[in-house]
Amino acid sequence: MARAIWSGAVSFGLVTVPVRLYTATDPQDVRFRQFQKGTGQRIRYQRVAEESGEEVDYEDIVKGYEVEKGRFVIVTPEELAAVEPSKSRTIDIEDFVDLDEIDPIYFEKTYFLGPAPDVGAEKPYVLLHRAMRETNKVAIARFVMRSKQYLAAIRPYGELLALETLYFADEVRGADSVENLPEDVEVSDRELSIAKQLIESMATEWEPERYRDTYRERVLELIERKAQGEEIVVEPEAETPQVVDLMEALRASVEQAKQRGGKPPSAAARDDGEAAVGDDLSELSKEELYERASQAGIAGRSKMSKDELIAALTKKRAS
Repeated sequence: MARAIWSGAVSFGLVTVPVRLYTATDPQDVRFRQFQKGTGQRIRYQRVAEESGEEVDYEDIVKGYEVEKGRFVIVTPEELAAVEPSKSRTIDIEDFVDLDEIDPIYFEKTYFLGPAPDVGAEKPYVLLHRAMRETNKVAIARFVMRSKQYLAAIRPYGELLALETLYFADEVRGADSVENLPEDVEVSDRELSIAKQLIESMATEWEPERYRDTYRERVLELIERKAQGEEIVVEPEAETPQVVDLMEALRASVEQAKQRGGKPPSAAARDDGEAAVGDDLSELSKEELYERASQAGIAGRSKMSKDELIAALTKKRAS
């Protein structure tokens, strides 16, 4: 059972809903420590003054903000504390909007809001959840957590309320921050028609369980092999294919998608990892072959070449 990281209340109008905040996601990153090459000694970082080279205690460190090149304004912890937002325990709803109006670029991190174990918290919680679900609205609110003010969107998520922290408008970069944006590019009706056909042929239902972090799986398998004393041979990196003829690439992509039953290349394998009847494994990339081999439970797949993966999958299909 997850532990609450914040407790307070959601306030809309004169109604108050006591709630607790829980993390909704659990990133599964592979974390490494740093060591000196050849010695196996751990690398540790110290806070060192630039000019003297001496280590500085944490309590002697203050923060500085660069107002212009090479010129900093030093701010003490006490000065920062004086301008911190008030430590309110209320999530104040300011507006209700349609979820479709919020561009996904504004979403930062997801939390779950659960009713606090207070007497009488369940009914206003269910009331807010049901009212938003039936009106197809989400609440826009502000709250303070760990001395920082957040903008948030509260929305129904199954039987729960989910809280999405949002970026403020001035934190989202404009399109003009991207260089070399295409201008006056003409696309023929035929090209557009084939591109739309490709999208339709790859369209499917959203099933998050179908998409796995195959890179993380391969890293963990690599670590396991090295832990057992196996010597790893690094294969040369494959060259990135170049698109020469756009129309020909579109036609080939549509045909490939049709052969795979309309599923996207990364999810073309059946649930058991075996290739579908008539599927040409040679057309798949090594990454796609590895994913199928992983689903099929083929041992030693991470050290196989592309041809070896094809042979192993063909043998698996025939068995």
